Order: sequence, then structure tokens, then C-alpha cells
Amino acid sequence: MSDHYYSPNPGAKRNRQMIKTTLRGREMSFATDSGVFSRGGIDFGTRLLIETMRIPPASKVLDVGCGYGSIGITAAVTTPDVHVTMIDINERAVELARYNAAIHGINNVRILQSDLFAAVEGEQFDVILTNPPIRAGKRTVHQIFELSFHHLRPGGALWIVIQKKQGAPSALAKLEQIFNYVEEVEKDKGYRIYRALRS
Repeated sequence: MSDHYYSPNPGAKRNRQMIKTTLRGREMSFATDSGVFSRGGIDFGTRLLIETMRIPPASKVLDVGCGYGSIGITAAVTTPDVHVTMIDINERAVELARYNAAIHGINNVRILQSDLFAAVEGEQFDVILTNPPIRAGKRTVHQIFELSFHHLRPGGALWIVIQKKQGAPSALAKLEQIFNYVEEVEKDKGYRIYRALRS
């Protein structure tokens, strides 16, 4: 099957549309398309992460599995002096994220097609943000946690959203194996926001 949202080259017929929404008090617009995650609008988990995440000024930020860019672009627009790197394996998502960054007039982002962290090998970040691709399987999700630890600077934080029925308890257990400190920052409608710190 070639048209799942974590495919490098989605096979779904293109059907681009624009969505409008409010994120962190700002009116924002995003182009979406078939073959990308949550094409019909910002899903509840992503929205909860966006509204909950705390990003210090001047941070170097990584958005893992950026999709069409709502998390990383919001971080870039709303936090002073940050630089955001956005990565996704899905070439269609990367194309959309680049377009969406352009229509918001931001130049403090770079957007890369990447299988997991391959395109940022050797780099470290202050903040990593992710709504992980649950349908890609637990192994992939846990690999994102492990790689995030190695790509965080000391004192850096991984912010993750995950639904309870889609593996939040096992995700929390895995995070606690890897990271020095993990907290549940928010929960709503079965979703959990975890923040994991590298000391």
C-alpha cells in the first residue's frame, strides 16, 4: 500500500485544499492534500500539543513528522528568535509544509524530507516536538523517542502527544526508560501531552 501518510511517496490522487484555523490565538491557514495526516483539519491531538508546548526564546527546535507543518510553523510564528527544523518522510507533506511556511512569511524554518532523523544526523536541538505516526507501529514510535534523546542538548525537552487508547501507557514507560525526567503536562479527551527532559 503506497498511500499511507508515512509513505515517502503517497499514491493517493492529489486533492489540495486550504483550511483556516486559530492556533495560540492567531488566525492561520494551511494547504493540505490527500496522502498526508489529518488533511481535513488540525486534529485534536496536534491542536492540544500546539496549545500546550512551551518553547524558550532563541531555541533550536525540531518538529518530527511535521506533516503539512502546523506544529513547526506555529512554533516559528509565535516564539521569538527560534529556528525550526521540520522533517517528514512524506515528500508531499514536505512540499505542503514549505508552501505553508512561505504563505506565513516566515524564514526561520528549514523543511527536509527525512527517514526518521537521517537528514539531521549529528545535530542537537533544545526542543523536539512530535505527534508520532502511531500507524507506523510501536517500534517506530519508540525509535523516535530514542533518537530524540540523542538529538537533544543537555537540558532539552521532547514534547509528545499520544492517545491513551493508542499506546500512551507503553509510551510513558518507554520514555521513563530513556529520559532523566518525564511529566504528564496535559490530558484531554483521552490524549496525553508528555514532556521528557534530558539532563
